[in-house]
Amino acid sequence: MNLPKNEHSVFSIAVIVAALGYFVDIYDLLLFSITRVPSLKSINLTDAQILTEGESIIMWQMGGLLIGGIIWGIMGDKKGRLSVLFGSIILYSLANIANGFIQTADQFKIVRFIAGIGLAGELGAGITLVSELTPKHKRGIATSLVAGIGLTGAVVAFIMKENFDWRTCYFIGGGLGLALLLLRISVFESGMYHEVKKLDVDRGNFFMLFNTRERLRKYVCSILLGLPTWFVIGVLVTFSSEFGKQMGIQEKIDPGKAVMYAYAAISVGDILIGFISQWFRSRKKALYLFYFITAVFILLFFTIQWNGSANQMYWICAGMGFGTGFWAIFVTMGAEQFGTNIRATAATTIPNMVRGMLTVMILPLFKLFRGMTDYVTGGWITALVIMVITVVAAVLTDETFHKDLNYVEE
Repeated sequence: MNLPKNEHSVFSIAVIVAALGYFVDIYDLLLFSITRVPSLKSINLTDAQILTEGESIIMWQMGGLLIGGIIWGIMGDKKGRLSVLFGSIILYSLANIANGFIQTADQFKIVRFIAGIGLAGELGAGITLVSELTPKHKRGIATSLVAGIGLTGAVVAFIMKENFDWRTCYFIGGGLGLALLLLRISVFESGMYHEVKKLDVDRGNFFMLFNTRERLRKYVCSILLGLPTWFVIGVLVTFSSEFGKQMGIQEKIDPGKAVMYAYAAISVGDILIGFISQWFRSRKKALYLFYFITAVFILLFFTIQWNGSANQMYWICAGMGFGTGFWAIFVTMGAEQFGTNIRATAATTIPNMVRGMLTVMILPLFKLFRGMTDYVTGGWITALVIMVITVVAAVLTDETFHKDLNYVEE
């Protein structure tokens, strides 16, 4: 079923506010990875516990993202895109303020789980709103700007970590989120969503993503497209200091600095991929190019770093980050695959399913392979498996570059 055409042109205020929202989202999402070592040391954990409890806390946060993605996605289609943008930022802002007061690892897990639920709503709702308010010939660029600007939040998080106590960093993140609520007042709801509300169609039905073979294929493939990003960030970059020790790097590697390098490069990649997809007139061709870049730098990560230097590690993390700078196009493709009545559900759950894959698939695979071999070998075997799965999913995914979004699923 087709809907009336959306008469709006590019809504610059929507792009700006969505980008700033994602900026705060990324700041808060990556803050634990950046402050993991000093924050866990300050609550008297040993070096061994910093590794094991660090992995556990990340898994709790990603579990929250997985659950939150479903909650906010359904709400985005039932109550509107703006309701998600307001509700999610209130929840994760308050959770991050609470994070500044924790005293134990168990408290850390609970608060990061709640923060994860809140953080789950920001990107999907923002990308859905911008996609529906932007003409299709400019959609890729608009969503890339949202992600590219937003991802610099990781760089700011590292700068804050270098200049403030880790607890203060969480207070700053919570304060930034609450301040952003004032800007949100100036954003309008999607015209397409208003039109869908008038129709007698099912909105926000999560199970519609699974009730036909075609929608199930599109949904599963959309999730698998994003696996390399969270393998790179959640394993190779977050635990770069542990990989460095195993590779004989004598200098101390700061995982927070590695995250900062990676996300600075991801930000550049995410902006460029929007223009590249416009030039190729194809989302998939741009995706293949960035998969190739990711694979090259993963190969370098596991081959040239033995007895290397910390600086070399940071720059390779930057290279891998640039290669995984396809997050905007990946989420945009997820939004473009589905009708307006379940678009927010799809676009919000897809990136959070990928983040959740770190908990239910990527880290367990890494633990399995490193248990069978060693830390580094387990890493490159996991990388190979992830990249093969992702490329197969890309081949099976529909091209959405020219797709009109004015329709609903029945």
